[in-house]
Amino acid sequence: MVETSDGRRAHANYPKPIIGIVGGIGAGKSLVAQELQKLGCVVIDSDRLAHQAIDEPAIRSELIKWYGQEIISTAGKIDRRKLGGLVFRNSEGINRLNSLVHPRVEQLRQEIMESVRNTSTALAVVLDSPLLVESGLYRQCDAIIFLDAPVGTRRKRVMESRGWDAAELARRENFQAPLDKKREIADHILSNDGEPALLCSQVREVLTTVLARFGRIL
Repeated sequence: MVETSDGRRAHANYPKPIIGIVGGIGAGKSLVAQELQKLGCVVIDSDRLAHQAIDEPAIRSELIKWYGQEIISTAGKIDRRKLGGLVFRNSEGINRLNSLVHPRVEQLRQEIMESVRNTSTALAVVLDSPLLVESGLYRQCDAIIFLDAPVGTRRKRVMESRGWDAAELARRENFQAPLDKKREIADHILSNDGEPALLCSQVREVLTTVLARFGRIL
């Protein structure tokens, strides 16, 4: 087992590299994940798993008890935008939601990891989780990528994709670990303020380096 400088231990019981992605909201972490997927990695998207979990009967029922029928969309599913507006008012609401949803997300994550444990087509497993640091999940990673992007660029992206203004972006990020902390634990720092081709080149270089530590080539 290899120990990193921050005390994080490389995953000892899993045969494939586990790569985590961190960065600010709107930095483009999903783009990095997509590129790693194209290169042959299996991406586990915690947001997608959480979306799946909240519509499972037990969790859905509990959320309705907490917030009422107003969080149900016309399609009969949890309206994530309405739920987020109610939850992201304070840390207590976020912690309560996380305590309900995260155990199921972790179970789903482990199921995916086990399903690809011995498959030759999966070069590595990528953990794309907005709370990789806060949840302690980063400690399971063999390598962590920090994606850097100017705050102005990130503000523009979240305005276009989520309708958030600068104040909302700042408010949401206050519930996450500071960017300095995320950068500090990273093994690789990539920049996403240029051309997409440049980012793709950086991602490929990092994956090549990580795989080499496991005696594999891209």
